[in-house]
Amino acid sequence: MEYMSSPQAAKKWGISERRVQKLCEDNRIPGISKLGYMWLIPKNAEKPVDARRKDGIRVDK
Repeated sequence: MEYMSSPQAAKKWGISERRVQKLCEDNRIPGISKLGYMWLIPKNAEKPVDARRKDGIRVDK
């Protein structure tokens, strides 16, 4: 399986690197792993739906 880093996922999904890290910490992205201080995110992972929105709509730029 191929992985991407938090900065790569942030760029791909159009969100901040810190937001990606928080999603990883909250276990919201399936298939993630942590290697030392670095999160490994599967390249085919979808951007999680924003749980902060009550209507469940994904906000894409």
